[in-house]
Amino acid sequence: MHGEQMAEEFPVVGLDDDALEAARLLATRRLPGLIVTRPDGSPYAVLPASQVVRFLVPSYVQDDPSLARVIDEPLADRVADKLGGLSVRKLLPDEPREIPVVAHDDTVLEIAAMMARLRCPLVAVVRNGQIIGAITASRLLELAVPH
Repeated sequence: MHGEQMAEEFPVVGLDDDALEAARLLATRRLPGLIVTRPDGSPYAVLPASQVVRFLVPSYVQDDPSLARVIDEPLADRVADKLGGLSVRKLLPDEPREIPVVAHDDTVLEIAAMMARLRCPLVAVVRNGQIIGAITASRLLELAVPH
């Protein structure tokens, strides 16, 4: 089985799309992440849902999780405050990372190796530089693990 056979339709967002709308898409569809595209539609990055959560938690609480117990502020209150008016670009890490992209004819093992190496919950599947779908880690496991 190859990437094209495993790929599923998957939502994409642009670098300059609204961050709050991207977070809503992640939440309502319970997605492991989103594929972020350049203006020409080519893949730029994967934005894992965990990265959005990390963005919402203040760095001082990340450094000292015991502070979370004493801060009387629901996470829901932070979402609109932190994400309002921002672009998806602002949610991505500052340091450039390898783009989790596989070719339409890559094998299951090649795709699994990419996910494992990049610790990414999904990969974009491309043919001729254009996204034809995505493969999530759960989809890969569904196909790999005997029922």
